[in-house]
Amino acid sequence: MADRFIAVSGNMGVGKTSLVQFLSTRYDIQPVFEPFADNPYLDDFYRDMKGFAFRSQLWFLARKFRLHQDMQARSGTFVMDRPIYEDVEVFATHLARGRYIAKRDFQTYLELYDAMKRSLRPPDLLIHLRCSVRAIRRRIKVRGRPSEQDIPAAYLRRLNRLYEGWIAGWTHSPVLVWDTERLDYVTDLVDRLDFQRALDPFLSLVERG
Repeated sequence: MADRFIAVSGNMGVGKTSLVQFLSTRYDIQPVFEPFADNPYLDDFYRDMKGFAFRSQLWFLARKFRLHQDMQARSGTFVMDRPIYEDVEVFATHLARGRYIAKRDFQTYLELYDAMKRSLRPPDLLIHLRCSVRAIRRRIKVRGRPSEQDIPAAYLRRLNRLYEGWIAGWTHSPVLVWDTERLDYVTDLVDRLDFQRALDPFLSLVERG
């Protein structure tokens, strides 16, 4: 069984993958990355959200549940890029509220999620990355994933609002919120030291369990 589990959350383009890579290298933690590129519905979803939202989110739910289970079956400390909780409670919820997912389908999806969640161990620490929509769009353009290039700013803005509510209501573990737009731990040495100082007390709690 996994000894410790750290989750990294945040909107697309905020720097989750970079943080997972940083933590896995700096603290010798085993990384678990989001299976973004494997989703066979994703390109279709961004072209036709209403037609493919349910299928795309169902695929993410099944794959993310498997990643959680695989992690729980192994020993060591792990850091996961976007845990299952925000897939459902932010992204799928946003799509349901926007009527991209039918009410009946969403209810079935939530019942499946609730059943899955009972067997999952929550993270020992949640690191939430925050960033403005303007910076997110700039980063999306730079990383160049074709399916993301035409995502509307309003879509990202609504996700950011949902994330703020989700983080405010998170009670499963300690939370460290980091502004990746203002504080760049990747390339700025001073910001990196500040980030490590902010992170170390949380990691000490995780290590003590």
